[in-house]
Amino acid sequence: MISSKLPNVGTTIFTRMSALAHETGALNLSQGFPDFAAPQALCDAVGRHIAAGHNQYSPMAGLPALREQVAAKIARSYGVSVNVDTEVTITPGATEAIFCAIQAVINAGDEVIVFDPAYDSYEPSVELAGGRCVHVQLSANDFAIDWQKLEDALSPRTRMIILNTPHNPSGALISRAELDQLAQLIADRDIYLISDEVYEHLVYDGVPHVSVLAHEALYQRAFVVSSFGKTYHVTGWKTGYVVAPPALTAELRKVHQYVNFCGVTPLQWALADFMAAHPEHVEELPAFYQAKRDLFCDLLVPSRFTFSRVPGTYFQLVDYSAIRPDLNDVDMSLWLTREHGVATIPISVFYQQPVAEQRLVRLCFAKREETLRQAAEKLCGI
Repeated sequence: MISSKLPNVGTTIFTRMSALAHETGALNLSQGFPDFAAPQALCDAVGRHIAAGHNQYSPMAGLPALREQVAAKIARSYGVSVNVDTEVTITPGATEAIFCAIQAVINAGDEVIVFDPAYDSYEPSVELAGGRCVHVQLSANDFAIDWQKLEDALSPRTRMIILNTPHNPSGALISRAELDQLAQLIADRDIYLISDEVYEHLVYDGVPHVSVLAHEALYQRAFVVSSFGKTYHVTGWKTGYVVAPPALTAELRKVHQYVNFCGVTPLQWALADFMAAHPEHVEELPAFYQAKRDLFCDLLVPSRFTFSRVPGTYFQLVDYSAIRPDLNDVDMSLWLTREHGVATIPISVFYQQPVAEQRLVRLCFAKREETLRQAAEKLCGI
């Protein structure tokens, strides 16, 4: 009989809800992927590079041309310089980057602090490294860090803290003052960071994204992870990157070379071309997604759901307390999908211990206007 290394892990809620949406014909606002096309110039570049014969292994760290574009984007966005050879690594998706970073520095018995609600890949990666996650709940109202809870959770075994900003599923942002507070809290401790910033360019209302890359004290102990899939509307390409100081990058690459070795070569060439030709894409992205957020939220105003517009990501939380307070959020998501044709994600699945009084589901607004209008009409009819 198999002795599972992950006995508590089953099929993810994202897979289950997308499957249910397909089965029932519901509009899929559950899993976080766009239902609109990627930039045509980016798609054309893939075919061009395949035809040019760029179909063999890329360098393990990623194509130099793409790493150079990542460094150039970081310089424009955050005003900092990173070394393309020793600090930037291209990975087959941000999840692989997170996995390799955890495997690189976490040993048996180490503790890793995660903030609930937390993305579901963090804990299995820690457990496979022999570590243990210590869950610290964010504020139930605004999903901010409770600094007393964080300080209480620190122990001599704490080896890593995982940040996520903009935060999935809440959309909350971490401020510069909070990064300063974190730096002060761990200044004398041997603690690494993962800063999961895959939604770095999806921030709204004129508020800038605050990256660990621009915080010198924290960056010296950090793996900063991002996603081409989220930024360029190509989630199925599963291409991301991680930026870390040279010593941490060297350890990450030791693991990365035995997990995937390298990313998909023509996709890397295409991204490098597109980023060089269209640096304005990331600058236009906040307004592009804010328009979708505002359209969707405006359409939901007449509904019985309540909400505050998210400051980041392409997910909107809505409170259904006025509709079916008798249902927990998993049952509510199933009910919405089967009875009203809109698939959502319950946020309790992001918690070790769900907040009993919360009645929240997550809706993805990375969709065509037609999809958002159809979904809002269904939700307003409840």
